[in-house]
Amino acid sequence: MPIARISLAALLAFTIVAGDAGISQAETLVSKSISYYAIGGRTAAELDEALSAGGPLMKSTGSRHPGATRIKFGGSITYVKRGDLCAVGSAKVTLNTRLILPRWKNRRKAGTELALVWDTLSSDIKRHEERHAEIARNHARQMEKTFLALKPQSDCERMQASVARASEDAIVAHDKDQARFDKAEAVNFDKRMVRLLKYRLDSLSAK
Repeated sequence: MPIARISLAALLAFTIVAGDAGISQAETLVSKSISYYAIGGRTAAELDEALSAGGPLMKSTGSRHPGATRIKFGGSITYVKRGDLCAVGSAKVTLNTRLILPRWKNRRKAGTELALVWDTLSSDIKRHEERHAEIARNHARQMEKTFLALKPQSDCERMQASVARASEDAIVAHDKDQARFDKAEAVNFDKRMVRLLKYRLDSLSAK
């Protein structure tokens, strides 16, 4: 079955707020939600077809995938005067992640073998998307540290431009990490599924 991929809707919108010199502060606001789409099917082939036809459509690939994680960054920056220079006073990065996962409506009526395959696959899809959300969280926290560490500039327009460059670089780094993860997952998908199925079979046999 096709590997789940990510759809990135990354946007940083920083506002300038006048402030007084003081200790720089960072605040990360993270929210995560999960939504499901229903699929039918009574055989492995029908399930595969249902996932391909009913999964979320990714604009980045132009095709549908079993699962997706939609990611949106936002935030605000305050600038303060420190002597004759303008510096970042506070940085707040917001992150919203929404996992989109499949739910098989015929699961309770499924035979043991097909149910085992489905449970293994759906668990792996969820793990994959949870990891995408985790990668985004790590980058959100790193963004704030990066902004607070920026060198003060001679005026706030230059400081704002420095923040804009840093945010663009941060988004590029985030996207590369997500793509690197997807690539590694795709390469190891078949081996991982075989290993997971074997583990579940062994667990059932031991009961």
